[in-house]
Amino acid sequence: MTAAPSTPGADQVFAAFCAAGLWPGLGKRAAAELPGAGITGPDDVTADRLTKLPRVGRQRAERLFSSFLAAAPTYEVVGLLVAAGLPAKLAAGVADGLGPDAARRLRDDPWALLSLPGVTLGDADRLAIAVLKGADRQDTRRGRAIVVLTLRTATRDGHTVLPADLVVSALQAEGISDPVAAIVAAVDGGEVLEHEPPEPEFDGDADEQPEPDPALRTLSLARFGMAEEAVAENVARLAAAAERIADPASVRSVAKGLDEAQKQAVAQVLSAGVSLLTGGPGTGKSRTVASIVKLLRAKGTDIALAAPTGRAAKRLEELTDHPATTVHRLLGAQGASGGFSRNEEWPLDADVIVVDEASMLDVELTAALLEACPDGTHLLLVGDPAQLPSIGPGHVLGDLIDSGAVPVTELTTLYRQAEGGAIARLASAVRQGELPPVDSPDREVVVVPAAGSAEAARRVVQLVTDSIPRALGIDPGSVQVVTPVHRGPAGTIELNKALKEKLNPGEGVVFGFDPGDRVVATANHLDLDPVGFANGEVGVVTGTGEGSLTVDFSSGPVTCTGQALFDLRHGWAITVHRAQGSEWPGVVVVLPPEAGGMLSRPLVYTALTRAQKHLSIVPASGAALARAVRDVAARPRRTRLAELLRESLG
Repeated sequence: MTAAPSTPGADQVFAAFCAAGLWPGLGKRAAAELPGAGITGPDDVTADRLTKLPRVGRQRAERLFSSFLAAAPTYEVVGLLVAAGLPAKLAAGVADGLGPDAARRLRDDPWALLSLPGVTLGDADRLAIAVLKGADRQDTRRGRAIVVLTLRTATRDGHTVLPADLVVSALQAEGISDPVAAIVAAVDGGEVLEHEPPEPEFDGDADEQPEPDPALRTLSLARFGMAEEAVAENVARLAAAAERIADPASVRSVAKGLDEAQKQAVAQVLSAGVSLLTGGPGTGKSRTVASIVKLLRAKGTDIALAAPTGRAAKRLEELTDHPATTVHRLLGAQGASGGFSRNEEWPLDADVIVVDEASMLDVELTAALLEACPDGTHLLLVGDPAQLPSIGPGHVLGDLIDSGAVPVTELTTLYRQAEGGAIARLASAVRQGELPPVDSPDREVVVVPAAGSAEAARRVVQLVTDSIPRALGIDPGSVQVVTPVHRGPAGTIELNKALKEKLNPGEGVVFGFDPGDRVVATANHLDLDPVGFANGEVGVVTGTGEGSLTVDFSSGPVTCTGQALFDLRHGWAITVHRAQGSEWPGVVVVLPPEAGGMLSRPLVYTALTRAQKHLSIVPASGAALARAVRDVAARPRRTRLAELLRESLG
């Protein structure tokens, strides 16, 4: 490791801090005007001088001065980053990640920087060179951080555990000479859990019990290892504590129009502590849930309905004529802290809880939900395992099914097919690994081929702004574009630029947004007044202020400032993952060549099933699409949950 960069001046740190947008409430335009008001360093910041900025009165100057003082922990970190030659923007969210004494913690352990988003090991090594005398690649703190980083990187692909051998290889690749010591340090520090290999099945004819295979020893970040254990323990608890809440004969009162499988699902909820209802679109999951709600309401049973997204919750409410909310709001999410007010100490008070779109539940949210269910609660998870798994780590719905530990009803009869639903027919075929020619004379499904990304992008814009509104009468505001990628001409970034230019041109007065812009949330901010917003929610900007936006989400209007603004993107075009759990009257699915390596049957299936009335497909990926639907199933996730469930309920 080489020598540290020279110490920067106060003005250099101040300029970097302001340019990175780290001063809450100070927009880019106001930041550029600071030197004109004589503010070029931290000592120049006073309420009086801030009033010299254009369009800044006394009241706003006082607020800006207070927010600058409150950002002191972030400012101090920027000083360390600039001295190490690192970008100041890495300090965004530093107080949330490392606390108000973040700078001291980074001086003590510069590799703690790796706990912040967007930081590489090279960044942390550069900081170590700047703040430590004789920084050493073999430093125990560095090895421990690489273990945690390796496991955290794996969680981005949904894994909750990794084989210990893979972690050892990652440590060796970064020059760690004693990988075992690094793993021991990470485990001793409480950040990592070590899991012994499962006991092999004993063959009664063998002379002795075989030894566990050491190659199956795994490691997990403590938070996800503990979450999986909590899910298994609480599923077993609810299963053991469940008592029948109605006589099976009562199913007859709501049986009209239900097939035998649907009746079985209704009866299952009455007796099982945890049960699953699965099936593709058009198989009657919603009708079954509505029947369950009708039966339980007639008996005076307390029911809570929830879904991972606001749109899914609203749809559930409309289908059942019973209030529904997001899972986060049901549990009383505590904003940026990530905690929940409803838990084991203050449990939910519903007798039956139904959660729709359960394929989106990651292991931590599921653990929180189960811990908030008191003994005697009946939990029904409704979902489609053929969709993409959760954005967060874990494979909860799939693991529950694979474990065989809880009762599952799978609905397979496609009722919408009898009604001529082209979207449901196509989705059902893709679910089975087939990509048939589209047969939709009523233009419920339209295929618009394109020769490449650029042509695909032009087709998408034409469909949204002209063809679909003109031919089908669906307003552009009700049409959602879905794409697998962010980059390229047919990725979210460029498509949103093109769609904004056509649908709502403007200068982007606040962080690139104007009134009328469609936006999508990329993180949870449930603590904002009055209702906040959840990751993946799509809304429309209805007003702007100095450094603030008012956005109308499905849950209601929200005023966004500070970090909440950083976590908004334009939302005319969104990724398939962000679209999951939501439906729109019209959907345009574009599959450009850049998505070739990402395409899989679950991704294509999830994209197609976002459409309610009309689906336009713009395939530009050639044979890769058919090959993906035929051959590329869900990418496996490494988890322990199925094994833990079998142990707990076996």
